[in-house]
Amino acid sequence: MKIEVYGTGCPRCKQTEKVMKMAVEELGSDATVEKVTDMMVIMEKGVVSTPAIAIDGKIVLSGKIPSIEEAKKLIKG
Repeated sequence: MKIEVYGTGCPRCKQTEKVMKMAVEELGSDATVEKVTDMMVIMEKGVVSTPAIAIDGKIVLSGKIPSIEEAKKLIKG
């Protein structure tokens, strides 16, 4: 599983990346978490509000920082 966190590097985006990494670790998942900061890529994905999260290429959350429990639910599907 590939998890991408879209954002320009603001504190909210950094916190979202941290929460997703913690959720992956707590679940014992083998998912990878990548930070995407390139505005062109973010716009190409259709993200209008950051931070945004994509799992395996599909945007699953946009415009807010998930709680650890929300992050786990997103990862579990």
